[in-house]
Amino acid sequence: MYKNLAGRAVLALAAAGFLSPVFSQQQQQQQQQAQAPLKIGFVYVTPVTDAGWVRQHEEGRKAVDAALGAKVRTTYVENVAEGADAERVIRDLAQQGNTLIFTPSFGYMEPTMKVAKDFPDVKFESITGYKTAPNVATANARYYEGRYLAGIAAGRMTKTNIAGYVAGFPIPEVLQGINAFTLGMRSVNPSAQVRVVWLNEWFDPPKERDAAMALFNQNADVIAFHTGSTAVMAAAQERGKLAIAYHSDMRKIAPDAQVVAVTHQWGGYYTQRAKAVLDGSWKSGKLWGGVKEGMIRVGDFGTKVPKAVQDEVLARQKDIAAGRLQPFRAAAADVRDNEGHTVIAKGTQLGDDQILTMNWLVEGVQGRVAR
Repeated sequence: MYKNLAGRAVLALAAAGFLSPVFSQQQQQQQQQAQAPLKIGFVYVTPVTDAGWVRQHEEGRKAVDAALGAKVRTTYVENVAEGADAERVIRDLAQQGNTLIFTPSFGYMEPTMKVAKDFPDVKFESITGYKTAPNVATANARYYEGRYLAGIAAGRMTKTNIAGYVAGFPIPEVLQGINAFTLGMRSVNPSAQVRVVWLNEWFDPPKERDAAMALFNQNADVIAFHTGSTAVMAAAQERGKLAIAYHSDMRKIAPDAQVVAVTHQWGGYYTQRAKAVLDGSWKSGKLWGGVKEGMIRVGDFGTKVPKAVQDEVLARQKDIAAGRLQPFRAAAADVRDNEGHTVIAKGTQLGDDQILTMNWLVEGVQGRVAR
C-alpha cells in the first residue's frame, strides 16, 4: 500500500511540475532495473554430456534456476576451447548484459582476467583459477579428499594390487588427486601400486579409452581418472574391470564396473553467489571447499562393493568432514615421494600452500613429474 501511495505522490509532483521529466525517467529506469532478472552466464569447456565435469556445472546452473526462479535468467555456452576462443565467448556474455559470469575451467583464468578489466561492473567467478581482482572471485573444491576415500575403496576391492590412473595434465590439482588416491589405497592395502598414464588432454574420449585399455593390459583391475568424459568407465565395463567414477555418478555407463563415485556439488555455491549479487553483498574472495562444505561427496556405490567396504568409506568421509582425518597428514611414519625423499614428516601435515603447489608423486605411484 505504501509503495502505491509513494508512486501516486511522485506522479502528482511530476504533473504539478515539481519533478522534471528527466527525474521521472530515471526513477522508471531504476524500477525496471530492480525488477529485471539477474542475467548469469556460464562457459563450458566441453559439450554438455550425461556425466562428467561439465555435467556437474550444468547441474549447478539448474540448481540456481530452481532456487531463484524469476529472479535470475541463466544461459550457457558449451564446448569452448581454452584460450582466445574463451576470451571471445566471455566477452560476448558480458556485452549481452550478463552481470555474473562463471568460468569453470583452469584455462579460462587468464581470459577471465582480461575481460574483467574491461567490464568492472560485471562479477566473474573463476572456478579452479587462482587469480582474483575486485570483480573476480575464485573457487575450487578439495577433490583430493574424495580421491583419498575412493582409494580406500579401491584398496579393498583390488585383487592384483595394481590400480591404473588416466590423468589429464600434471598440474597440482591432478597430482593431489593421484597422491591422495594412492595414500588412501595404501592405508588399507600397503602392497598397492598405482600406474599413471598422462594424456595432456582434458577431454579426448578415444585417447581416454586407449589409456584405460593399456592399463588393464598391465594388470590393473581397478582404475581412476582425471579427464572429462565417461570413456574410462565404459572401458572398464567392457573389460569386466572396476573403476572409480569422477565428477558424476556414472552407473548408467558402467553399472557393473563402478566401485564408487567422487561427485562435485556446485549448486549450493552457485546459488549462494547469485544471491550475493542480488542483495548487493557479493565480494571478491577465494574459496577452497571440500567434504565439510558439501562441495565434494563420495557415494553411489556399485553392486559389487560389500557393505563393510561402503560403511568404512562413509565413516572415513565423516572423519574428513569433522576434521579428524587429513589425507596429507603423516600419522604413523614419514611419507616419501616415489624418489625416496621425505615429503611429509611423521606427525605433521601439509598446509594449503604446500598442497596447492604440489609437484611430486607419492611412494607407490609408478610415474614421473617433469620439473
